[in-house]
Amino acid sequence: MENTDVLIVGSGCSGLYCAMHLHKQLPKDKKILIITKSQVENSDSFLAQGGMCMLKSEADYESYFEDTMRAGHYENDKESVEIMIRSSQEVVQDLLGCGVDFQREEDGSLAFTREGAHSQKRILFHEDVTGKEITSKLLAQVRQLSNVTIVENTTMLDIISEKNICCGAVVQKADGTLEKIYADTTVLATGGIGGLYKHSTNFRHLTGDALAVALRHKVELENIDYIQIHPTTLYADEKRSFLISESVRGEGAKIYDKNMNRFVDELLPRDMLTEAILKQMEKDGTDFVWEDLRTIPEDELKSHFPNIVEHCREMGYDVTKECIPVVPAQHYFMGGVKVNHNSKTSMEKLYAVGETACNGVHGKNRLASNSLLESLVFAKRAAKDIAALSESSAEDMGAMTGNEQACRAVMEAVNLQDYKDAKALEQSYQEQVKAEIEKVKKRREIG
Repeated sequence: MENTDVLIVGSGCSGLYCAMHLHKQLPKDKKILIITKSQVENSDSFLAQGGMCMLKSEADYESYFEDTMRAGHYENDKESVEIMIRSSQEVVQDLLGCGVDFQREEDGSLAFTREGAHSQKRILFHEDVTGKEITSKLLAQVRQLSNVTIVENTTMLDIISEKNICCGAVVQKADGTLEKIYADTTVLATGGIGGLYKHSTNFRHLTGDALAVALRHKVELENIDYIQIHPTTLYADEKRSFLISESVRGEGAKIYDKNMNRFVDELLPRDMLTEAILKQMEKDGTDFVWEDLRTIPEDELKSHFPNIVEHCREMGYDVTKECIPVVPAQHYFMGGVKVNHNSKTSMEKLYAVGETACNGVHGKNRLASNSLLESLVFAKRAAKDIAALSESSAEDMGAMTGNEQACRAVMEAVNLQDYKDAKALEQSYQEQVKAEIEKVKKRREIG
């Protein structure tokens, strides 16, 4: 049985940022282990194109708050929204310190763009690969930390708990062997649920693992039927739907029906724009609508969105000369494992961050480019809370020793043979998650 002080399941921006701040706040002899289901770069954080929001000034606070609430249909947790917005400048300073290269104006100041449902330009970006820029720089920082270990191709099969205290996890390693990991604290950062859907912008291996183990251990979930569809992904024969960033529409791209007529306000919130596109597709009897990027000056198009331009070229489209076919696809998960404002779940010693978690920031529908910011803000708060609890536990050695002994006993009692058919377990987990989403959806529809 392997031992660690903190186990982080997932290597996206939230897991990495949490590890970075745990390193800063915990004693340096504390071990932090990050496991990831695939290769470390295969997280949706690397795929985020558009950018990351930041509160530019106090004058923009009310507008930013209202934009987030309106996009979320006013079902957002107001305190979570305030925490996110108020923490944004601090997070940006952290990222700049890690070497993140956000776009700059000619005078050297940070450049901002706008996306759908934003009333102001407040989105920082790096070309059209902002997620990759942020996450790769965080990864480089974390790889330098002496007390942090990253293990790839290692899948969490289950968490182990005793009297609603998380004791660690059972994992399957790259060679297929099973192992128990005892952890004083576990952080779920397993990403979204795109792998459950035929059409999704997510990596296929992201199948809601955290939701599955939460269901198994009666950890509270929230709003798991709130699933965001991105209105514009390239209509092409690809394993993973290629996202055409909201920023493209923010910079002036238009959407047309089969007759090349504009039929919708392109800057509507994502759910409303998706609904309009699906209705138009049904009316026209088509599988897609057209998006016109030629409305953006060619120099700006190629400098701001080089990867979109290149990917479309590879798929046979010259966006400077022709429209591209786009279709809605599953994109983001607003629900998840229910957490408080410090990212703590309903189980002791268990936290959830990133897309895995639901802290109420997004409400029913996420405002564009709030995902990276929300993930980072609440991952940092998780690290701070874990460090504070670790310090208080050290002062109360009796209770800590009792809990540790009970956890170690239950970990020792776990029979790894119960997990030998990992593929069957994974399939069962996916079916359970899909069934639970449908159950919650029907319950909401009834009343």
